[in-house]
Amino acid sequence: MKDTAKKPSLATMQERDMSKEATHQKAVRILVKVFLYAFLLLMAFIVLFPFYWMINSSLKTLDEYRLSVPTFWPHQVQFSNYAEAFTAANLGRLFINTVIVGVISTILSLIITVLSAFAFARMEFKGKNVLFAALLATMMIPGELFTITNYGTVTQLGWINTYTVLIVPFLVSVFYIYLLRQNFLQIPNELYLAAKVDGTSDIKYLWRVMIPLAMPTLISITILKMMGAWNSYIWPRLVANDEAHRLITNGLRNAFTETTGDVNYPVQMAAVALVSLPLFLVFVFLRKYIMKGVSRSGIKG
Repeated sequence: MKDTAKKPSLATMQERDMSKEATHQKAVRILVKVFLYAFLLLMAFIVLFPFYWMINSSLKTLDEYRLSVPTFWPHQVQFSNYAEAFTAANLGRLFINTVIVGVISTILSLIITVLSAFAFARMEFKGKNVLFAALLATMMIPGELFTITNYGTVTQLGWINTYTVLIVPFLVSVFYIYLLRQNFLQIPNELYLAAKVDGTSDIKYLWRVMIPLAMPTLISITILKMMGAWNSYIWPRLVANDEAHRLITNGLRNAFTETTGDVNYPVQMAAVALVSLPLFLVFVFLRKYIMKGVSRSGIKG
């Protein structure tokens, strides 16, 4: 008998091929997402594990910390390590010194950065482009090369072991000026010309128009400047190493390395955790402003 079964039509075959192709593409997309999320989870684990180990170590006893086989959670939680760390490292004084230096240097640096960026972005004066190019060229010079000359200068001025020596030498940041200038340039110049026609002064226009539009970038600069002051180590240790002017970083080093006998590492880890907490909170609550400062232009809307 002849096979009376009909062969599938061309349209049916095309539909099957399209269905197979769609299924294949869907499987590929799912596989790519699986690998992507697996990679992100791996990277997150690598980044977060040191912080977990810091907290884990800060809650152990010294004997448990010295075990040959490390434990991934303390057998006996020692919250007293944090109280001991706060007292042993005199963290209260270190926090006050660091906040004083950080806040004052950040405010003064913002004033200088805003005025300089406005001048380079909107004002016209002879040699503006040459001066700005010279400033950008200084970014190619490593900051360590200025350490010796800066130290000689502040020594002659009698600023050693003062708050002034921790604040003044680093008030100007060419990178911040460049970042804010580029943001100001994205604000339409017609706004500036219209304000000048209405008789608005440059300072009033800067305060009322440009600063509000560039607020995400200014917040990012503020956060970065505070973090720089909080984490600075070499310069404070070189010029202000007395107990009255020590900052967080070199103060912790002095508290746990200049003593005789064994170092209580869990207490040291507790001190590091306390010092890291403010920066962690800053990032958690202000991260959206950091993202806006990087991604957004100076125009709202």
